[in-house]
Amino acid sequence: MNRNHLRVGAAAVAALLAFAGCGARSDTTDESTSGGDANKTVKIGVIAPLSGDLSSFGAGIRNSVELAIREANESGAIPGWTIELAAEDDQATPDVGQNAATKLAGDDTVAGVVGTMNSSVAQPVIPVLDAANIPMVSPANTLPALTKGADLTNPVRPNANFFRLCASDDKQGPFAAQYLLDSGITKVATVHDKKVYGKGLVDEFAKYFEANGGEIVAAETINPDDKDYNTVITKIKEANPEAIYYGGESPQAGPLSAQAKAAGLNVPLMGGDGLYDASFIDLAGAAGEGDLATSVGAPVDTLASAKAFVDAYNAAGFDSGYSAYGAYAYDAANTIIEALKVTLPGAADVKSVRAQIVEAVGKVSFTGATGDIAFDEFGDNKSRVLTVYKVESGAWTPVKSGEA
Repeated sequence: MNRNHLRVGAAAVAALLAFAGCGARSDTTDESTSGGDANKTVKIGVIAPLSGDLSSFGAGIRNSVELAIREANESGAIPGWTIELAAEDDQATPDVGQNAATKLAGDDTVAGVVGTMNSSVAQPVIPVLDAANIPMVSPANTLPALTKGADLTNPVRPNANFFRLCASDDKQGPFAAQYLLDSGITKVATVHDKKVYGKGLVDEFAKYFEANGGEIVAAETINPDDKDYNTVITKIKEANPEAIYYGGESPQAGPLSAQAKAAGLNVPLMGGDGLYDASFIDLAGAAGEGDLATSVGAPVDTLASAKAFVDAYNAAGFDSGYSAYGAYAYDAANTIIEALKVTLPGAADVKSVRAQIVEAVGKVSFTGATGDIAFDEFGDNKSRVLTVYKVESGAWTPVKSGEA
């Protein structure tokens, strides 16, 4: 993929005139994106990591939701109503995310939330919003249990308010495993960061890999705060793997790849969507060449359905790119907006129709930037496309896309 999709430069002069004052981001968490006079206000919340190591992902989510809101206001999508953005920083931390959810749930004008990025944050956030009848549409949460419960052999939907657009780990892990097997790689070492997302992804990868003839020759863990991975690398090197599969995110994966190569472990490192960001390439340096990641959806720049989103985002003057989840966040916001179109007309206020909004979200059906949007009985998107990316010449390049 062209790295311009991960880092957007300055907008053209015409675009700046069209979106004057919109490109520079402030530190406030409640941002009005009004599109004209209206006598009623409805808010769409965002809960994402807007600071810290994962802020590039979070900024892409927030900006893409803001873009969807602007477009809806400018088109008069909901007559008599102005949509505003209420963005909260969860710092990729469950407790902070729960506090953000409590704040949004206490605002009677909040009709829906786009988020979260981290599955570990989603776990305490979803019930808070569910108690307030607020739908949450995630562009990034991949833990299978969020929609199907802990026992995947007997799936039961835990919360009727939660929906997700991306493919879950029980699809993404096997997709990666099959890619390596098809590439002739049969011996893999796994590493994860002990977090919900990383461990879950490795578990699903390993289960499929071993069931289809592969061998997990080493299974190690790291701590998210670690900086030196040489102890783990030494153990892995002794097992002589043909690849490393990492469950976690780019701030740890990049240095892990660099240190592994420096130690003479010259095998590709592969991971999930938590690696698919320019920050991984920056942190891994030249050692990242040939490393792999799976991510949700087909490459955005190849989708005819995403062209309008990409053009509008690039023209909007945001100071960061839409990153891995921007197009999905844009579609998540528009999912909520589609539900508001059928629930807000004639409503006295937002809070009184929240239950109807949840129901309406479950019934949406439209073509978004990422493709067709419609949910199954568990709240998962019926479309489950994934892509394998490879670092080539210092950029993420798509090498395989398919339905999980």
